Amino acid sequence: MYIVAIAWLYVVFMMSITEQSAVAGVTTFLLYGVFPLTVVLYLMGTPQRKRNRQKMEKMKAANQHARANDEPAEREQK
Repeated sequence: MYIVAIAWLYVVFMMSITEQSAVAGVTTFLLYGVFPLTVVLYLMGTPQRKRNRQKMEKMKAANQHARANDEPAEREQK
């Protein structure tokens, strides 16, 4: 996925250096390259962020469950 993003930035960079002025080149690079690419990469990363969040929630629930089970055992030892 990232190789396509790098290739797209390369193409847009080549387009931007052929512009008539520096302002037009920077604008081309930002509007055709950076901004759309950040949106696409953000949207494509959404499923992974969701999986990571669910994994963390499961780990927290498992830790809380383990702590709840350990507390009575500690009380019995005293």
